[in-house]
Amino acid sequence: MISLPPSERDLHAYVDHQLNESDRRLLETYLSSHPQLAAQVQAWQQDAQQLRAALGGALRQPANPELDPALIRQRLKRQSRRQLASVALLLLALGLGGLSGWQAREMTLAGSQLPMTDALQAYRLFAEQGILPADLEVQGNAAMQAWLDRYFERAERLPDLREAGFQAVSGRLLSTDQGPAAMVLYADRNGHKISFYIRPPGPKNYLLPRGSRSDGELQARYWSDSGYNYAMVGPASSPVAQRLQDTRTF
Repeated sequence: MISLPPSERDLHAYVDHQLNESDRRLLETYLSSHPQLAAQVQAWQQDAQQLRAALGGALRQPANPELDPALIRQRLKRQSRRQLASVALLLLALGLGGLSGWQAREMTLAGSQLPMTDALQAYRLFAEQGILPADLEVQGNAAMQAWLDRYFERAERLPDLREAGFQAVSGRLLSTDQGPAAMVLYADRNGHKISFYIRPPGPKNYLLPRGSRSDGELQARYWSDSGYNYAMVGPASSPVAQRLQDTRTF
């Protein structure tokens, strides 16, 4: 039995269709007299629908239980526990005097794929080709940050690129084998675009050192912090790249 006013857990249970019939009717009656809270719940419902269609083909496929918002929230909690386990393993490696060997092993495992390849692919799909519409369209960082905070707890804040003439304009939620990822698109007044990409660490919970690499006409600057991997992606050789370098952000 839910209580009124409803807790955030009650609201998420309503969005995820986990309330019984009497609780559902009680909550809907309450929402009908609280339009601001009802609008927030409606936004969550829209996000839940978009999560189930995170990538292009998903709109034409049977519902994927892996994209269920409740399961994604559970995976985020498990990732936090895995991060603590990784710290314990590192301390064990130090105690055995094998830290250097451990780090070399992790570098070998992670080196089979170039870092943040999916961030470059996402830029080509959504920034250059515009294959799918955005999940969220905004003007500025504040609303975009609130949207990201729903899915990425304790993540690094969005870069503030106003000094370089860019502001956040749209966001797209994606899916990876390790959990949800997101791409935030920035644009300037001339239509130049760059992207901020966030995802869980890859296999073996590998976190990236700060670095950069080019892939064709694009350049990715990547790093890790607060348990996530990040990348800024944009044209490799253009005034845009120079403007970003001249800011204090990178």
